[in-house]
Amino acid sequence: MQALQGLPRWRRAAELIGRRAECAVLDQLISAVRSGESRALVVHGEPGVGKTALLDYVAAQALGCRVLRSNGVQVEMDLPFARLHQLCAPMLDRLDRVPGPQRAALRTAFGISEGPTPNVFHVGLAVLSLLSSVAEEQPLICVIDDHQWLDTASASALAFVARRIGGESVGLVVATRDIGADLGGLPGLPVRGLPVGESQALLETALSGPVDARIRHQIVVETGGNPLALLELPRGLTPTELAGGFGLPGAMSLSGSIEESFARRAGALPEAAKQLLLVASSEPSGDPALLWRAAAWLDIEADSITPAVEEGLVELGIRVRFRHPLVRSAVYRSASAEARQQAHRALAEATDPELDPDRRAWHRAQAVIGPDEDVAAALECSAARARMRGGFAAASAFLRRATTLTHEPSLRVARALAAAEMHLKAGALDPIPDLVAMAEAGPLSEFQRAQIDLIRAQLGFLTNRGSDSPPLLLKAARRLAPIDAALSRETYLDAVAAATYFDAGSAASNSTRPVAHLWSIARAAAAAPQAVEMRASDLLLAGTVAALTDGYAAGLPMLRRGLAEYGTGLTAGRELQRLWFTSTTAMRIWDDERWDALSSRHVQLARDLGSLSELPRALDIRTLQCVFSGDLTEAARLTHEARAIEDVTGTVLAPYGVLGVAAFRGDAAAEKHLRQTTMPGGSRAGDAVESTAAEWARAVLCNGLGRYRDALDAARRAVSFDAGPVSLLWPHVELVEAAVRGGELETAQDAYRRLAETTSAVGSDWALGIQFRSAALLTGGGEAEELYRTSISHLSRTNLRVDLARAYLVFGEWLRREQRLNEAREPLDTAYQMLDTMGVLAFAERAYREVKAAGGGVRRRVRASRHDELTAQESHIARMARDGLSNSEIAARLLISAHTVNYHLRKVFVKLGITSRSQLEAALPDEL
Repeated sequence: MQALQGLPRWRRAAELIGRRAECAVLDQLISAVRSGESRALVVHGEPGVGKTALLDYVAAQALGCRVLRSNGVQVEMDLPFARLHQLCAPMLDRLDRVPGPQRAALRTAFGISEGPTPNVFHVGLAVLSLLSSVAEEQPLICVIDDHQWLDTASASALAFVARRIGGESVGLVVATRDIGADLGGLPGLPVRGLPVGESQALLETALSGPVDARIRHQIVVETGGNPLALLELPRGLTPTELAGGFGLPGAMSLSGSIEESFARRAGALPEAAKQLLLVASSEPSGDPALLWRAAAWLDIEADSITPAVEEGLVELGIRVRFRHPLVRSAVYRSASAEARQQAHRALAEATDPELDPDRRAWHRAQAVIGPDEDVAAALECSAARARMRGGFAAASAFLRRATTLTHEPSLRVARALAAAEMHLKAGALDPIPDLVAMAEAGPLSEFQRAQIDLIRAQLGFLTNRGSDSPPLLLKAARRLAPIDAALSRETYLDAVAAATYFDAGSAASNSTRPVAHLWSIARAAAAAPQAVEMRASDLLLAGTVAALTDGYAAGLPMLRRGLAEYGTGLTAGRELQRLWFTSTTAMRIWDDERWDALSSRHVQLARDLGSLSELPRALDIRTLQCVFSGDLTEAARLTHEARAIEDVTGTVLAPYGVLGVAAFRGDAAAEKHLRQTTMPGGSRAGDAVESTAAEWARAVLCNGLGRYRDALDAARRAVSFDAGPVSLLWPHVELVEAAVRGGELETAQDAYRRLAETTSAVGSDWALGIQFRSAALLTGGGEAEELYRTSISHLSRTNLRVDLARAYLVFGEWLRREQRLNEAREPLDTAYQMLDTMGVLAFAERAYREVKAAGGGVRRRVRASRHDELTAQESHIARMARDGLSNSEIAARLLISAHTVNYHLRKVFVKLGITSRSQLEAALPDEL
């Protein structure tokens, strides 16, 4: 093992003893990065266990690599992108190599230039591009310590990068105490206490004289082999205690005992040294010049800090660096409130108000106790700047502190509500109830009361799956009616959408609350004042309410107009807000053309605006559209993209698109996936909303496989979740077919009647095609033939190729059962060719068996051997490259770097035996 030159003895000792296995893992990472690969690793363990020492080992061993470092600091957790800026600062001279939108986003995030709130995708991609650019010249390793104390914006961006590095020579090593959701799934290296033998050897390096064997053993046992504790605890014991006879104090928590040791050592310093050490602990930037300016304001000589350096608590160099984060914590927490305020006051005076107004405002806020409008106003300005940079966590922190410093009641209410809204955007939910309670102390306007209802509704959606959201939104809508009629109607629409989304879930869980909410919302909205000039959102609300109160057909004209006009006159952000509802409305009224257009627009806007919360939902709806259109390859790619977004954000949405792909693909893997999804006690079985979709998907799969009894059971469970006019009736389609095949004609007729109530009212080609196909299954003789042919005629005028192919299939099956074998072969062959080409495998196999039974000679398509197939990522990239997208455009779409795109394309070329992008069209397999 290479000696770590230039490191203090107290660091080298902890590294060189007992860490051979951990160092071997790190050596492998360094070797992989040197050879052109990318690696991410999360080093995790309790405080003092040696994580920082292992990061130092990486930095020392990474010969031939460029090493960049950053570390989280607890007191700086509310400053957006602070730690990311520390990491990227040495590379900013390469910003001109980053694509324009990404470069602009990063410059805005870092406060280098002004601009609109940066697209979060672009910030992450900019960092990825920056790292990739540096790695092209020299392998790069980024070392991040104390990840648990990173600001939220930096943590999110680095988690994004960790999951997206691929073909670059980039290593990312992160040290943290516990692996949270943002780092979940990344390779980990647990760091535990040293074994007894190594613990005793390390302890010997910290002892200056003989120690009673029992005391030595007790120290080893109580520290659990924690290296920092082994080095620090003996410093807090007297020679008499070490010599034996008294033993150690009662066991304490490890971090507490270490921190107390550091606090005792700091407390023994001269007063001036203690003051400067406290100032340094209060300012996480580590800027020595700032420390010296603060010292001058306090009238303390700079060299007064020398005793703290000699004691090994702090290092002075290019940056001020504490020996361990617990030293900083011990110094700050052990100081009196008055001393901390004085330190922050000195730092505020030493901070340039023009160059760093936010840091100055924050220090000023920590230097006061009671209300101070001047400081509160400065914090409010800092919040506005943080919000523009996309730092919602920082904006919420600034506003929360501003609220506590505000004396004037009405201003306090406004700031409390603004802080609560920022906390919602940041996903930091714990302080929201207190902020709302602070606002409710008043005085409140009616508009602010409605704001509180809206905040509580959003909080309810995020914390308990939205069961409380519909009534809270209804309450807000009613309150807003006399104040802002347009906003009131929009809130009614949001309430309807929330209740609609959770109706299936309520039925599945035998609860009537959200269903009752939906009807009460509809009645209230119907009684509310209507718009003189109906906008699209007004039409959507009026149409949904009419469908609920007066019957399905009554709402259709307004819903059609609302869908046709939606987006007109709206900003992109406002349009995106309700595209999920408009897309699902198009599905519910069997409008395949609007569904196609709106779902495509939904994905485009979510990507353009960088909405991480909205894009997975958009991709999910678009996936289903691709499934019904027969493009299962594209549908599978969209689900892959949605999973990539969820990996970045840590969110998990109900995967309706994944279920649809699995159902229509119909292979063994799909059946296993659906069985796990719907089985009681499964990881997702408790999610009633998802269970509804899963039962529909299972019914589709089993109908395709010809297992009609299983399909009947699944479809029955799915239709039991029927929530009236706002329900999708796809499960009824499957129930008709399964019940007819299973000989339960009464069940099939009941399902058909429910289906026909909507399809006959709609009258679209999709609706009528499904209606006539279902009616034909229930009918015999010449009438059935006419119904089948009419169904095929209608569906041929849509782009929904799967439903068309299924119409050909059931028509051919009917002809074969009528012993009209010659006539049966043509529709059956058409069905097989369509289904097989689309990859709808279970139905294709069913069609193949029917063709053979009718005496046909259809030939199975030869598929590529498994070892020659491209991976999902490779096929996704290959198809986009074939379609003319540049590497940068592909990278932005898939949230990876352009270098990684090139890396995958090289592998695609080798597998396909080609040498250029121009050959992709001919070389790609048919199913791509």
